Amino acid sequence: MELSSVILTTGSSVGFFRLVNTGFSKLPIPETACRNVWKWRNISTSFVHSFITGIWAVLCFFLHPQMAEDLIETHSVFSHALVSVSIGYFIYDFFDMVLNQKLSQSWELLFHHIVVITCFGLSVLSCRYVGFAVVALLVEINSVFLHLRQVLRMASLAAGTLYRVNSMVNLGTYVVFRINTLAWMTRWLVLNRDKVPLLAYTLGSVGMAIMTAMNIVLFYRLLRSDFLKSSTREAKKEKEM
Repeated sequence: MELSSVILTTGSSVGFFRLVNTGFSKLPIPETACRNVWKWRNISTSFVHSFITGIWAVLCFFLHPQMAEDLIETHSVFSHALVSVSIGYFIYDFFDMVLNQKLSQSWELLFHHIVVITCFGLSVLSCRYVGFAVVALLVEINSVFLHLRQVLRMASLAAGTLYRVNSMVNLGTYVVFRINTLAWMTRWLVLNRDKVPLLAYTLGSVGMAIMTAMNIVLFYRLLRSDFLKSSTREAKKEKEM
């Protein structure tokens, strides 16, 4: 893809997710979510991004398996477009949070978005490491269930069977597509140190370290919220009986 195509694809992506967000404002909203309509729309838009890019990332490797053997140089127009579309979403979401949420509440995600936009941007502009970026987008498979969890909680459905099932699938996909993927990417970067320029290696290493730390903290929060607390409550009920 030429620079003009990258700009057009990324810009179109920004516009698309803005339209998706606007579309959610036209749909019925659960009464319990009306306390924070912006958050409901933001999470719902993030769910759409995760659903699209998660499936897209899997298709990239299915349709172009050679990319798995060379994450630096080998890629297809299909995978290059995916990374460009994802950049557009993160740009959109960055400004959506800046304009609608306090910095104290969103600084972690804003920092995450800056790192992603920088790394993905360098990839699409240089047409290198596109395969590496697509591997990183496999985490969006887990994000589908992560965002669904938030939607269910905002709709006051956290006590239902659907929430419990989603919580288990969420933690399972978290380990497989988020923690394991980051560990594999870190290992790949270390093993291919001699093939990666110092700047790219440094950016990749720092970005991976930050993502790994954030993901471990988030995993603990999910585990504590959905399983450890519920186990404690059940134990207390048994004692009361």
